[in-house]
Amino acid sequence: MAVDHHPSTGVLPVTPDDVGRAADTIRGRVHRTPMLTSRSLGPGRHLKAELFQRTGSFKARGVLNRLATLGPDERASGVIGVSAGNHAQALAWGAAEEEIDALVVMWQGASEAKIAATRAYGAAVDLEARNPAEAFERLHRLRDESGRVFVHPFDDPVVIAGAGTVGLEILEDVPDVDTVVVSSGGGGLVAGIAAVCVPAGVRVVAVEPERSNALQLGVAEGKPVSLTPETVADGLTAPFAGVIPIALCRALDVAVELVTEEEIREAFRFLYERAKLAAEPGAATAVAAVQSGRVDGETVVVVVSGGNVSAETASAILAGR
Repeated sequence: MAVDHHPSTGVLPVTPDDVGRAADTIRGRVHRTPMLTSRSLGPGRHLKAELFQRTGSFKARGVLNRLATLGPDERASGVIGVSAGNHAQALAWGAAEEEIDALVVMWQGASEAKIAATRAYGAAVDLEARNPAEAFERLHRLRDESGRVFVHPFDDPVVIAGAGTVGLEILEDVPDVDTVVVSSGGGGLVAGIAAVCVPAGVRVVAVEPERSNALQLGVAEGKPVSLTPETVADGLTAPFAGVIPIALCRALDVAVELVTEEEIREAFRFLYERAKLAAEPGAATAVAAVQSGRVDGETVVVVVSGGNVSAETASAILAGR
């Protein structure tokens, strides 16, 4: 399989070298998260516990890499982002670390716990939008009005390269890995991991809820396709997948698997009860693909991408509601 070029430009939008530079940029500022074995999930199964990352998800990696590129005038202008919660928290935290003012556009119905955490990290939160699609529209309007720098949650090569450092750690910790399984919303994490893992000979599989399949649609069409997400996995509710993630996933032959809502809930309960990981439903989505038999391999690493779940959501799933 040729992986050294993108069909339309001749160059991949994110390369292993980009991911390596991102690792140098963020080293010492993020956690190297644990790699756990899971015999309960099956032989040769590993869990990359990224829920123990700063702010509770992988998002801090890409945010720090992006903020490091800002010049003095951009830092003075402040930053703006849009997110269901994990990118919001990471951007709020990262901006506070860098002493940069941050505004995050979220939407009505987003996780109250994630909204509260974003504010607690120091960002202002705009909640005028009624849904994810309106949030992106409002984001662009507020960016133009304020002059802030937009830190995209998933469609920025620098952010994607930062997320790809998860893949570097996987290759180092499990050198015989043949399959990496990753939950996907906008596609930034799986694209970053694929950028470094596929050239190393590792198959990468994206997993989405069947009613929030923006990446699958985008890969099929070769461009972002808008949809209205409906899933308990609130961290995977991007209203479209990014142009760059789509290009990377197509160029690197990343497979996309879909799982049901009940399979996500079953995987959530498995992580809590058997693996002792208080993951969020979005992270359990990747586990669901392995647990249901949709994805197999000799040595498989499943990325447990985040742990920002409200007590109400967790208790309802654990109680089978």
